[in-house]
Amino acid sequence: QVELHESGGGLVQTGDSLRLSCTASEGAFSSYAVSWFRQAPGTEREFVAALSWSGDDSYYADSVKGRFAISRDYAKNTEYLQMSDLKPEDTAVYYCAAVYFVADVVGGRSSHPLSPAEYSDWGQGTQVTVSS
Repeated sequence: QVELHESGGGLVQTGDSLRLSCTASEGAFSSYAVSWFRQAPGTEREFVAALSWSGDDSYYADSVKGRFAISRDYAKNTEYLQMSDLKPEDTAVYYCAAVYFVADVVGGRSSHPLSPAEYSDWGQGTQVTVSS
């Protein structure tokens, strides 16, 4: 089981930036797939972004491509989600999640689970609210 803790959420205005952090149990990134998800009121939880176990491949939802950037600090066991040009539709609770996963490499790119149903361990979430 992986322990995850998100932080960095808050209330911002349209066009602002925010950086979320996800601190995981030591060694989690070497054996687990870790991803960011979000859930707005009345909607299903959706994938936002992820890095492959190696850190070489990144994955983004179409709605955040070009605005969000994910990075990882192995020494701190922490992933960061840098969010720029925020929009009201980005308002949600943001979660990081982990699942034990052995990646395949196909066409030079690592596989990575993108569905929330595939994940076993979740953080408590951090609220991001973007006002118009």
